[in-house]
Amino acid sequence: MMKKILRLPKAGWQWLTKMRTALVLMVLLALAAVPGALLPQRSLNKDKVAEYISANGKTAEIFDKLQLFDVFSSTWFAAIYVLLFVSLIGCILPRSWDHYKALRTAPPRAPKVLSRLPNHVVGEVAQPEDKVKDSLRTEFKSWTFHETEAKDDRAGAWSLSAEKGYLREFANLVFHLALVGILVTVAAGRLLYYEGQVIVVAGSQNSQFCNSAVSNFDSFRYGPMFDGTGLTPFCVNIKDFNAEYLDNGQAVHFESNIDYADAETAMLPTDQWEHDELRVNHPLRILGDRVYLQGHGYAPTFTITWPNGEKVTETTQFRPDDLTYFLSSGAMRWDPPADMYPDLLDRRQNQISIQGLFAPTAEFTGDNGALLSSSFPAMNDPAVAIDVYRGDTGLDAGRSQSIFSLDSAQLHNGSMQKLDRVNLREGEDVELDDGTKIRFDGAQEFVNLQVSRDPTVLWVLGFALLMLVSLVGSLRIKRRRFWVRLTPTEEGNTRVEIAGLSRTDSAGWGTEFNRKAEKILGLDDEELDEEFDADAMDWDDSYDDGLDEAISWARGEQD
Repeated sequence: MMKKILRLPKAGWQWLTKMRTALVLMVLLALAAVPGALLPQRSLNKDKVAEYISANGKTAEIFDKLQLFDVFSSTWFAAIYVLLFVSLIGCILPRSWDHYKALRTAPPRAPKVLSRLPNHVVGEVAQPEDKVKDSLRTEFKSWTFHETEAKDDRAGAWSLSAEKGYLREFANLVFHLALVGILVTVAAGRLLYYEGQVIVVAGSQNSQFCNSAVSNFDSFRYGPMFDGTGLTPFCVNIKDFNAEYLDNGQAVHFESNIDYADAETAMLPTDQWEHDELRVNHPLRILGDRVYLQGHGYAPTFTITWPNGEKVTETTQFRPDDLTYFLSSGAMRWDPPADMYPDLLDRRQNQISIQGLFAPTAEFTGDNGALLSSSFPAMNDPAVAIDVYRGDTGLDAGRSQSIFSLDSAQLHNGSMQKLDRVNLREGEDVELDDGTKIRFDGAQEFVNLQVSRDPTVLWVLGFALLMLVSLVGSLRIKRRRFWVRLTPTEEGNTRVEIAGLSRTDSAGWGTEFNRKAEKILGLDDEELDEEFDADAMDWDDSYDDGLDEAISWARGEQD
């Protein structure tokens, strides 16, 4: 009983390291990734996941418990990936060692009956055996060959075994080792990487971003071995954003002019920083980090004037809901001046907030032209449609809020009272019942930057190129074998029997065999063709019955 228990881990390891198991795990991993493509994922958009759960009730709650909204970070997906990782390495490394040993193995001895092989020719050379041996050694000097004396030969005559195309096995070995390298480096990269997104308003007072702290990002993801202190220090200044559109609103070109500096030059004035141009798929590469231009949108500017004359101007990004014409939604919040409401409770209850839509090129439709939409993505005629509220916005309640919308709980429980709904073009304002004015001052464009660092990316690229090159080599190089057996005749000549076998695809092998045999026998083309025609007739009669046995003999599996 104990022996059976001890055999279980070994049997499990043998099952896991079978190529069949690896293929099953690959298919299972592909199937496991399907929910990640069909359902919203928290790592990409938490708001969409929340909307999906609220709209689908119990079913969505079950999905959430099954981690279907966090597929690629779920325990079951990680388990499949780890099992596949171990299975592939367990398959590849032993086979790579077998390939390595095969490279060092001499070609097998010649089969006893060479005439059974697909390529076979017999001839007589008017030279003594020793001279024929010397010519064979010269002919096969670029091949890996092995000589077998008559006493060790299966047919009792001196023979030579030659093989070429070992680079095929070497390329196969390199291919498998490169695959292991990719698996290891990808896994290491996911442990060490970090990736953050941040929105920066171009050309504004807040147009600079410094990669100095995790808190500077709007969202941040990282590997288990990143502790938050290994950020590469640098700063970028987003000077502008430019886009070109077709008449139908389709974008054809995005670019952003930026200045950047590393830790040593960041203290210099921005006009002395290095300059670069960010474009889609053309990131800024600095000190191992990559800064991508990932997206863009609009940040409306509002000025609020309180009854006491105090003014506050604020620019806040709105979320593009329509990625074609950039109709965007967002919200803004203001605290009243402290001298207007000395009591903290009164001050909270008199906070002003707005929520609504922004259109870069306004188009008003519906009854009385009250519905705002956008007709073009460029900022040709900006306008907003906003709801104005007074009351406690809930920012001091300790709950997190979206920057793009007001707290729905505060709206529903009566903490915030709706004062007005207005449409404003650039320069227009609305006056509230207490004399407070809110003016729409236009908008600026923002860019969405992604800062990424993966210290293993060059290793992954190197292993991928190595795998591709080795795969091409393993497919193009042909492994083939020659056997030559010499028998002296009574006249002092030498009977030469030649056979060949391609261990891979035989396309083109017949021509090479013919040319090699021609040199060995010293025949012209017509004589060699006659030899092969005769052999072909004999071979056709026994081809089906003898091929498997011939290949087995050629590989040295039978005597």
